[in-house]
Amino acid sequence: QVQLVDSGGGLVQPGGSLRLSCAASGIIFSIYTMAWYRQAPGKQRELVAHITSGGSTNYADSVKGRFTISRDNTKNTAYLQMNSLKIEDTAVYYCNAGTYYRNSISPGYWGQGTQVTVSS
Repeated sequence: QVQLVDSGGGLVQPGGSLRLSCAASGIIFSIYTMAWYRQAPGKQRELVAHITSGGSTNYADSVKGRFTISRDNTKNTAYLQMNSLKIEDTAVYYCNAGTYYRNSISPGYWGQGTQVTVSS
């Protein structure tokens, strides 16, 4: 049974930081490309960042220089360190275990999501 458990969201002031975690079970974690998506109210879900099985990373332009994605294959866990948070980062953040081929990421298994609210 595949399970991705997202955690670490919360309420933070603009300029603050949060670290999201995604704990995976039921999959061979190390072979998957791990990604974080987010969905704000009234908007489509968007890809925020991904990290391949080889450790290559990529970020949406809106979060470059502020967010860092990482993974620990010994703990079957992916992380998203979010610094310098802005009000527009407010969204539900979802972890995904998918595949990456020819510069294209295909979503696979989803976490349940964790709410991030940036507000003063």
